[in-house]
Amino acid sequence: MNKLFSLLALTAIALFAACSPKTTAVATATSPAPAAAQKFGPTAQDTFLLWSINGPGVANESYLFGTIHIIPEEDYFLPRGLVKSLNDADEVIFEIDPRQMSDPGMLMGLLTKINMRGDTSLEDLLPKEQYDEVEAYFTKMGMPFFLFKRMKPLFLSAMVGQDMEALKNGGGLSSGGTKSYELELTELAEAGEKAIGGLETMEFQLGLFDAIPYTAQAKMLFQSVVSDQGEDASSGISEMDKVVGLYKRKAIAEMAASFTQESSGVAEFEELLLTKRNENWVPQIMAKIKANSAQPKLFAVGAGHLGGEKGVISLLRQEGLTVEPVR
Repeated sequence: MNKLFSLLALTAIALFAACSPKTTAVATATSPAPAAAQKFGPTAQDTFLLWSINGPGVANESYLFGTIHIIPEEDYFLPRGLVKSLNDADEVIFEIDPRQMSDPGMLMGLLTKINMRGDTSLEDLLPKEQYDEVEAYFTKMGMPFFLFKRMKPLFLSAMVGQDMEALKNGGGLSSGGTKSYELELTELAEAGEKAIGGLETMEFQLGLFDAIPYTAQAKMLFQSVVSDQGEDASSGISEMDKVVGLYKRKAIAEMAASFTQESSGVAEFEELLLTKRNENWVPQIMAKIKANSAQPKLFAVGAGHLGGEKGVISLLRQEGLTVEPVR
């Protein structure tokens, strides 16, 4: 049972699909602003993950932090000022409350929703040569793939590049050489007796997955597998390596602008996975920081949501707030 919950906890990370390493190329494409339009998004020189939020009606300075949902343990770091920001805040708000990922009841509910409808299998969605490549990839990871081929492809995408040996041994997300910023920050918040919340629910994000056709999900999965194996054989650099490299450089404008050629077939889902969610979050952020006697808040969302003219920083600035990097 522990192994099952470990596997479900990993697939729950896929609920952060818009900016996880496996879907960043899909979710971070940004439509260019008109040449004459005023620009509100961070520039290429704004290499910061932690930002302060001030402005009219904001009683106490709050903070916005860009996470990466899964990162190799050796690359994990806490940016300057983050611990102080967390200590100052009375509440930490994530995309979804990370405690749901360790709630047995929530995870069992997830178990009933991870498979595709009817008898649909990944074999039905990909050409044989592509399916064979995906199957071989997961088999090499030690997964009995016949048990997983009916799983919704975006959940499988969450497993690409992960240490499945740790999962088979009952390890969690912060073991086996990887860490989750959401879970690490949750531990710090709980130790500091901070309130914890989410801008969305797990049910909402599951609904996003159901709104994406299975054929498009399968294409995303295949692209993730190809990228993780390293498209450039001479460099051996996988897509996750590239995303982690951007994150370590704190290059949030590049994250928002990145749009690889292989993602072009599913670019239509950018609006669903990224833009509309940003637009839904901003009123919630403003309500929390402008409430009467509001104490400082720390908002922690995927770094891919911060940059661009449709990103959270730009949208907050367009509402008249001052959003500046914490140096």
